[in-house]
Amino acid sequence: MVSPVLMNSALQKSDSKFELVVIGASLGGMHALKSLLASLPSKFNFPVVAVQHRAKDSEASLGKYFSLWTSHPVFEADDKTPLIPGHIYFAPSDYHLMIDGDNLALSTEGPVKYSRPSIDVLFETAAEWYNEKAVGIILTGTGADGPSGARELEERGGLLIVQDPEEAEADVLPKSTIAATQHAKIMRLNQIASFLESLSQAANPNK
Repeated sequence: MVSPVLMNSALQKSDSKFELVVIGASLGGMHALKSLLASLPSKFNFPVVAVQHRAKDSEASLGKYFSLWTSHPVFEADDKTPLIPGHIYFAPSDYHLMIDGDNLALSTEGPVKYSRPSIDVLFETAAEWYNEKAVGIILTGTGADGPSGARELEERGGLLIVQDPEEAEADVLPKSTIAATQHAKIMRLNQIASFLESLSQAANPNK
């Protein structure tokens, strides 16, 4: 668990350089994401892009569902959707969601580690385009999709946060991500929300 001292230290080192937040979640992610997104401040200065594993034939709209829990605009992404600060974007069912500069892109290429959408694909493209300006968050889940992309994001200088496995509904994904990386910051959901708020305030201190 990350102490307030370590959180402040990480913020000082980052010096408000961040521009993008990407989130990956699997089993248990709906509850974790609801809690995290509901805690975001009303003035939040980064776009948030998320992959939640779900069945390929799911017709439920994550945009509509999570709109009930946050004041921020929430959408299921379309191809070439522009990234807008304070907006939250989810991967549609059975599509990979990728970062493409200041936009989002969709792909129907084959599943990655049995997953489409893939956390690895989202994190790897975020790392490619944003490098040290990306914040990656791995939440509860199972399966092998996620640690590779998290490692890529970390190796390119991005900031990696992992939900505390002791809090996670499914601890496999958090534990495997921690094992695959070197500098992951382990936090509970309420700490993640507070830390993101601090990063956002640092990015725009007058807003």
